Amino acid sequence: MRRKKPILSITFLSISTIVALFLLPFAIIKRPLKDWIIVYLVSIIGNSLADRFLVSKGYLEYKIRPFSKKVKIHMPFDYIQYPLLLLYYNQWTVNSKPIGIFLKLFPFVIPQVLVEIIAAKKTSLITWKKGWSWYHSAISLAVKLFICRSIIAMIRVANKDRISIS
Repeated sequence: MRRKKPILSITFLSISTIVALFLLPFAIIKRPLKDWIIVYLVSIIGNSLADRFLVSKGYLEYKIRPFSKKVKIHMPFDYIQYPLLLLYYNQWTVNSKPIGIFLKLFPFVIPQVLVEIIAAKKTSLITWKKGWSWYHSAISLAVKLFICRSIIAMIRVANKDRISIS
């Protein structure tokens, strides 16, 4: 029984990472390319900082992760899966009003939190500690998506005449 959990965890991690890697080029290689590269980089920075904080404070633990001796964060999520989520969220909300930006959070947050719940209960990929639960994940994911979306909006406003968004 103990042997199955690591195999299930590694399989789950591998498949989700491969799917995200497959989808990533389709999300980045769109016009304007510069905007989507900025979104990708902002998402990596924001999520890895948040993840480092939560792991260092003991709220989250990732038992199975690449380069586990060197990093305590979950690199596939922080560098591939979350940035992909943010790219698609930004692309879907690029011309939305604030209420639309807020309401469009839910189709991204709910499935991600469901996957995290399954990963926390059925695999060794993530362990919630110190009272952390699914609703903390939901709120933190929504806040991170909204903050990153706001940063990108500010960049677009600052470069209004130089970005070709329609």
